[in-house]
Amino acid sequence: MVKLLSFYILWAHGKLARIKNVSQPKTSKIEQSNNQSVRLLEFKKERDIMYRLVGILIAAIFLISGCNDDDSNDAQKATLSVRLTDAPANYEEVLIDVEEVKVHVGDDTANDENWVSMENVYSGTYNLLDFTNGLDTLIAEDQLPAGTISQMRLVLGDGNQVKTNGTYHDLTIPSGQESGLKFNIHAELIEGVTYKLWIDFDAGRSVVETGSGEFLLKPVIRTYNEATSGAIEGVVMPAVANSYIMAITTDEIDTLGTYADTTTGYFMFQGVDEGTYNLELKPNDEYLDTTLNDVNVMTGQVTYLDTINLERIQ
Repeated sequence: MVKLLSFYILWAHGKLARIKNVSQPKTSKIEQSNNQSVRLLEFKKERDIMYRLVGILIAAIFLISGCNDDDSNDAQKATLSVRLTDAPANYEEVLIDVEEVKVHVGDDTANDENWVSMENVYSGTYNLLDFTNGLDTLIAEDQLPAGTISQMRLVLGDGNQVKTNGTYHDLTIPSGQESGLKFNIHAELIEGVTYKLWIDFDAGRSVVETGSGEFLLKPVIRTYNEATSGAIEGVVMPAVANSYIMAITTDEIDTLGTYADTTTGYFMFQGVDEGTYNLELKPNDEYLDTTLNDVNVMTGQVTYLDTINLERIQ
């Protein structure tokens, strides 16, 4: 395209020169003056037309070049979608006010210039307890450069509250975290692939009540993705037993916790690392504790358990 433009400019310059310098037969001075006026008008018309064509060619070159750059940039990016989920807790509501989601690109966590604000953020107030036992919600999505992302920052507003015994209480964010709740993720974004990342709050351990009756938000957060984890799913009966379930690795290094739904008895652990777990069920005082040993979890698979029937205390 550049060669074509250069050729056309040289051709146009030569044509204008020929129009301007063309020799005319000998005539009277009046006729010569009229002929010069006609040639001048023709020259200006040809010049204007050629300048317009050159302008169009230049614009076309930039347009094509811009499209190629966009295609090149898109080919080097991956889509990151961030979803919010939670483990149940003994509160009526736990509200967090999401304002912004930032991602740290690259391995150099000390470089603050590598923080990228995600563009498509669904800001607003979310009740964490609406997203338990396998439920989640999309809070941000954007295209990011393919490669390593090491950290994430969840920036919250002032509308964070907890509801207990019918009363709302403000949740205070500890000093030093006003710029956002920062946590590690260390994931690899693959070019052209959509990467799903879950932020899993543990609301039961994230809300801390002080001796003065103040409530603090000290987030206990873990992250996981669809490609590197498994899940455990089951049902505990009767549902009214309000069972608390813990999945404990056999080496007792890691423990996950959740409540079974009080209507259906359903429960689910998401983002569980591959391995073998023991499940400990702690229902209310009317039923006996129960343990399930050697529950195996495989990456990318859901381990479905048979219905767990609790034994009533005699």
